[in-house]
Amino acid sequence: MSRALEGKRVVRFKGGDPFVFGRGYEEVLACREAGVPVTVVPGLTSPVAVPALAGIPVTHRGVAHEFTVVSGHLPPGHEGSLVDWSAIARLTGTLVLMMAVENAGAIAAVLVDGGRAASTPVAVVCDGSMPAERTVLTTLGELGAAVETEGVRAPAIIVVGEVVRVAHPDHRWSSPPSR
Repeated sequence: MSRALEGKRVVRFKGGDPFVFGRGYEEVLACREAGVPVTVVPGLTSPVAVPALAGIPVTHRGVAHEFTVVSGHLPPGHEGSLVDWSAIARLTGTLVLMMAVENAGAIAAVLVDGGRAASTPVAVVCDGSMPAERTVLTTLGELGAAVETEGVRAPAIIVVGEVVRVAHPDHRWSSPPSR
């Protein structure tokens, strides 16, 4: 901020879309409050771009007509969480979980308890767009165990829904389709 206040040009690079769980707008507000003019150049939002790079669409005709992006940085039931997990569980489209690796098992359990089938396909895209990118395929009922046994660490994006089956039709899913 001090350089900007000196009249110098300052560029702040942020991976992905800084306005989707990236606190980018907090920085805009701080600059405005300090009288620093700001120009925002939008990025590619990782909840759509990372699954696409892994070959997974977030919507697909006849399979998913909506997708929902949710932060999983707080576990279900946490007093600071703003997520209505029971409402999310009732949705039928694709669910994209950001920052959810640590809470994946608890989130999966709440989603299954709320009505999502345990057999729902899940892809965990680790290190999306990086040389070490890999995708772990599992089901919602097995998500917690898969994250642990596969050594999944952040950053990772978790895609929940039938679009994962569309992208990986030859994968041997442990359970029948959830339809």
